[in-house]
Amino acid sequence: MPDPSVLSDLTALADAGLADIDPLVAGRWATPVTWRQPVHTVYVPAHLIVGDGLPGTDLPRRWASDALDALDAHGDPADLARDLGVADEHAGTVGELTREKLLREPVEDLRIDFEDGFTQRGVPQADRDADEDARASQAADVLATWFSTPGATAPAFAGIRFKSFDPAVRDRGLRTLAIVLTGLAERGVLRTLLEDDRRALRLTLPKVQHHHQVEVFVDVLRRLEDALGVPEIPFEVQVETPQAVLAADGAAEPARLISAGRGRVLSLHYGTYDYSASLGVDAAEQAMDHPVADHAKDVLQVATTAVGVELSDGSTNRIPVGTRAETLEGWRIHHRLVRRHLRRGIRQGWDLHAHQLVTRHMTTIAYFRADWRLSAERLRAYVAGDTSRWMDEPATAKAMAGYLLRAHACGAVTDRELELTGVDHDQLRSLQVSGRLYGA
Repeated sequence: MPDPSVLSDLTALADAGLADIDPLVAGRWATPVTWRQPVHTVYVPAHLIVGDGLPGTDLPRRWASDALDALDAHGDPADLARDLGVADEHAGTVGELTREKLLREPVEDLRIDFEDGFTQRGVPQADRDADEDARASQAADVLATWFSTPGATAPAFAGIRFKSFDPAVRDRGLRTLAIVLTGLAERGVLRTLLEDDRRALRLTLPKVQHHHQVEVFVDVLRRLEDALGVPEIPFEVQVETPQAVLAADGAAEPARLISAGRGRVLSLHYGTYDYSASLGVDAAEQAMDHPVADHAKDVLQVATTAVGVELSDGSTNRIPVGTRAETLEGWRIHHRLVRRHLRRGIRQGWDLHAHQLVTRHMTTIAYFRADWRLSAERLRAYVAGDTSRWMDEPATAKAMAGYLLRAHACGAVTDRELELTGVDHDQLRSLQVSGRLYGA
């Protein structure tokens, strides 16, 4: 055996040399996403959800109705599942669970868009500020209703995307942001929301090009928090420019963006079309599965892993509408892209049309149904210490627990099915964090 004094010296040497790193290993770098992350973000232009007599609070229900109509027009939900390549043994259950999801929670996360999707055609230039002011105030009404009186189809997560920090539109974006947050505060919603679930309200800062823009936005939020008397407001960053992936000095900018947020960054969202266009990719080639998109998302995925920040893929603008054949083709494209990002470990994406809800939920449910039982059985054996069939390690147990929790949250696995693991929901959370049960 080594001399005890030598061992003590070795430990002291390592402890002293790693004093600055240990807090990162045990803290910042040990924070996986263990809370519920929405499977998608629905972006709806502000002029299509608020103003002009539109019942904004009813939008999720209207989208669900449109999605169900499209699904029914195709036939039995199991038939569509088979058409998308779901195995016969799962098609019936996947179809049934998809219909249930569309009835119960069609939209998990919704962003009222005041940026690229927002248009003011027909509004005189001199009246556009007043028009956006009014729609921003109405957006606050809609959000307040969803958050204070959630209905059967109200989104669990919601917020706005305001204009970027580009000098040409910065003042307008900040004005809209301030109107919405002030409106929520005046309606008595903002403080309660931030205290109860700081991740429910989503504010999207788009077209970020430098981490200093994130730093300044934190200062902006602090000023608003002081004025409104509310707790810290988090936000998400949209990565749509090359500079937000690779900085001018050659550094990986996403890690800097997260650090610049000082603990407030909820998520990084990849912007398919702005990013691709910035790199000179022709319109016909711009897609979520283009090589330039994969490179950007590889960098984002590494930057967000284990630091408590979510990652979202972008969208496809190929909308499933038209004839039955055209709609099916659109669904097949969307299904392929959603399944692709799920397989690479990206659990969220954007949806732009009600018909995309069908394949968003059907594909997500099918993905998690495919291996849930095997994962549950393996996890049960792992907890019991049974190595007769699998010799899984804590890292694999963490992955299986996370997989099953996501499967349950999205509606792919029922409460009863989750019991096959032999552990309860809290114990699954413990396994997801550490690969071990608390106290074990």
